[in-house]
Amino acid sequence: MLLQELFTPSRIKVNLESEDKEEVFEELVDLLVRSFHLEGKRDAILEAIREREQKMSTGIKTGIAVPHGKTDAIEGLYGVMGVSKKGIDYGALDGEPVYLIFLLVSSMEESGQHLKVLKKVASLMEYTDFYKKVLEVDTAEKAHAVLKQFEDILDYQET
Repeated sequence: MLLQELFTPSRIKVNLESEDKEEVFEELVDLLVRSFHLEGKRDAILEAIREREQKMSTGIKTGIAVPHGKTDAIEGLYGVMGVSKKGIDYGALDGEPVYLIFLLVSSMEESGQHLKVLKKVASLMEYTDFYKKVLEVDTAEKAHAVLKQFEDILDYQET
Protein backbone atom coordinates (compact mmCIF):
# COMPACT_ATOMS: atom_id res chain seq x y z
CA MET A 1 0.00 0.00 0.00
CA LEU A 2 1.28 3.42 -0.93
CA LEU A 3 1.33 6.03 1.82
CA GLN A 4 0.26 8.64 -0.72
CA GLU A 5 -2.93 6.62 -1.32
CA LEU A 6 -3.66 6.17 2.38
CA PHE A 7 -2.80 9.72 3.44
CA THR A 8 -4.66 11.70 0.75
CA PRO A 9 -5.11 15.48 1.12
CA SER A 10 -8.54 15.02 2.73
CA ARG A 11 -6.84 12.86 5.37
CA ILE A 12 -4.12 15.38 6.22
CA LYS A 13 -4.48 18.30 8.63
CA VAL A 14 -1.63 20.81 8.48
CA ASN A 15 -2.63 23.11 11.33
CA LEU A 16 -3.36 20.88 14.28
CA GLU A 17 -4.93 22.77 17.16
CA SER A 18 -4.08 20.24 19.88
CA GLU A 19 -1.56 20.98 22.59
CA ASP A 20 -1.16 17.55 24.17
CA LYS A 21 -1.26 13.87 23.28
CA GLU A 22 -4.85 13.19 24.33
CA GLU A 23 -6.15 16.21 22.41
CA VAL A 24 -4.26 15.20 19.26
CA PHE A 25 -5.60 11.65 19.47
CA GLU A 26 -9.14 13.03 19.54
CA GLU A 27 -8.49 15.60 16.80
CA LEU A 28 -6.94 13.04 14.44
CA VAL A 29 -9.44 10.27 15.22
CA ASP A 30 -12.25 12.75 14.45
CA LEU A 31 -10.58 13.45 11.09
CA LEU A 32 -10.21 9.71 10.47
CA VAL A 33 -13.87 9.01 11.32
CA ARG A 34 -15.06 11.79 8.98
CA SER A 35 -12.66 10.88 6.17
CA PHE A 36 -13.48 7.19 6.12
CA HIS A 37 -17.14 7.41 7.21
CA LEU A 38 -16.55 5.39 10.38
CA GLU A 39 -19.32 7.00 12.39
CA GLY A 40 -20.12 4.98 15.49
CA LYS A 41 -16.55 3.60 15.65
CA ARG A 42 -14.86 6.64 17.21
CA ASP A 43 -14.73 5.34 20.79
CA ALA A 44 -13.40 1.92 19.78
CA ILE A 45 -10.71 3.53 17.60
CA LEU A 46 -9.67 5.92 20.39
CA GLU A 47 -9.52 3.02 22.84
CA ALA A 48 -7.27 1.02 20.49
CA ILE A 49 -4.91 3.99 20.06
CA ARG A 50 -4.80 4.67 23.82
CA GLU A 51 -4.22 1.01 24.70
CA ARG A 52 -1.22 0.79 22.37
CA GLU A 53 0.15 4.09 23.65
CA GLN A 54 0.00 2.87 27.26
CA LYS A 55 2.44 0.09 26.38
CA MET A 56 5.07 2.53 25.12
CA SER A 57 5.12 6.01 23.64
CA THR A 58 4.81 6.10 19.87
CA GLY A 59 6.92 9.24 19.70
CA ILE A 60 9.49 7.45 17.53
CA LYS A 61 11.95 10.12 16.49
CA THR A 62 12.60 13.74 17.38
CA GLY A 63 9.41 15.61 16.51
CA ILE A 64 7.58 12.60 15.03
CA ALA A 65 4.93 10.25 16.42
CA VAL A 66 3.09 7.30 14.92
CA PRO A 67 0.18 6.43 17.20
CA HIS A 68 -1.47 3.25 16.04
CA GLY A 69 -3.78 0.49 17.17
CA LYS A 70 -5.88 -2.48 16.16
CA THR A 71 -9.56 -3.11 16.85
CA ASP A 72 -12.25 -5.58 15.87
CA ALA A 73 -14.69 -2.65 15.57
CA ILE A 74 -13.54 -1.91 12.02
CA GLU A 75 -12.60 -3.77 8.87
CA GLY A 76 -9.57 -2.64 6.92
CA LEU A 77 -6.72 -0.20 7.43
CA TYR A 78 -7.11 3.56 7.90
CA GLY A 79 -4.76 6.46 8.47
CA VAL A 80 -4.52 10.22 8.81
CA MET A 81 -1.60 12.61 9.07
CA GLY A 82 -1.28 15.78 11.12
CA VAL A 83 1.20 18.64 11.24
CA SER A 84 1.53 20.99 14.21
CA LYS A 85 3.29 24.32 13.80
CA LYS A 86 3.58 24.94 17.55
CA GLY A 87 4.45 21.44 18.72
CA ILE A 88 2.54 19.00 20.90
CA ASP A 89 3.45 17.86 24.40
CA TYR A 90 3.37 14.18 23.50
CA GLY A 91 5.38 12.52 26.25
CA ALA A 92 7.79 11.23 23.61
CA LEU A 93 10.74 9.11 24.69
CA ASP A 94 13.16 11.97 23.97
CA GLY A 95 10.99 14.49 25.88
CA GLU A 96 10.76 16.76 22.84
CA PRO A 97 7.52 18.14 21.37
CA VAL A 98 5.99 16.40 18.37
CA TYR A 99 5.26 18.24 15.11
CA LEU A 100 4.40 15.46 12.66
CA ILE A 101 1.95 12.66 13.42
CA PHE A 102 0.85 9.65 11.39
CA LEU A 103 -2.16 7.96 13.04
CA LEU A 104 -2.97 4.44 11.89
CA VAL A 105 -5.71 2.00 12.89
CA SER A 106 -6.65 -1.37 11.47
CA SER A 107 -8.64 -4.51 12.08
CA MET A 108 -6.86 -7.49 13.60
CA GLU A 109 -6.99 -9.21 10.19
CA GLU A 110 -4.91 -6.43 8.65
CA SER A 111 -1.92 -6.95 10.97
CA GLY A 112 0.45 -7.68 8.08
CA GLN A 113 -0.56 -4.59 6.13
CA HIS A 114 -0.52 -2.54 9.35
CA LEU A 115 3.12 -3.51 9.95
CA LYS A 116 4.07 -2.77 6.32
CA VAL A 117 2.67 0.76 6.61
CA LEU A 118 4.46 1.33 9.93
CA LYS A 119 7.72 0.12 8.38
CA LYS A 120 7.28 2.40 5.38
CA VAL A 121 6.55 5.42 7.61
CA ALA A 122 9.68 4.60 9.64
CA SER A 123 11.73 4.39 6.43
CA LEU A 124 10.35 7.73 5.28
CA MET A 125 11.42 9.30 8.58
CA GLU A 126 15.04 8.59 7.71
CA TYR A 127 14.80 11.48 5.23
CA THR A 128 15.32 14.57 7.37
CA ASP A 129 14.44 16.69 4.34
CA PHE A 130 10.97 15.10 4.29
CA TYR A 131 10.39 16.18 7.88
CA LYS A 132 11.69 19.70 7.24
CA LYS A 133 9.69 20.20 4.03
CA VAL A 134 6.41 18.87 5.39
CA LEU A 135 6.65 21.27 8.34
CA GLU A 136 7.01 24.20 5.94
CA VAL A 137 3.78 23.61 4.01
CA ASP A 138 0.52 25.44 4.63
CA THR A 139 -2.01 23.18 2.87
CA ALA A 140 -2.90 19.51 2.91
CA GLU A 141 -2.33 19.37 -0.84
CA LYS A 142 1.25 20.60 -0.44
CA ALA A 143 1.87 18.16 2.43
CA HIS A 144 0.59 15.35 0.22
CA ALA A 145 2.89 16.46 -2.62
CA VAL A 146 5.89 16.28 -0.25
CA LEU A 147 4.77 12.84 0.95
CA LYS A 148 4.44 11.64 -2.65
CA GLN A 149 7.83 13.07 -3.64
CA PHE A 150 9.69 11.32 -0.84
CA GLU A 151 7.73 8.07 -1.07
CA ASP A 152 8.60 7.92 -4.77
CA ILE A 153 12.29 8.35 -3.88
CA LEU A 154 12.00 5.64 -1.23
CA ASP A 155 10.27 3.25 -3.62
CA TYR A 156 12.87 3.92 -6.32
CA GLN A 157 15.74 3.17 -3.93
CA GLU A 158 14.11 -0.09 -2.83
CA THR A 159 13.89 -1.42 -6.40
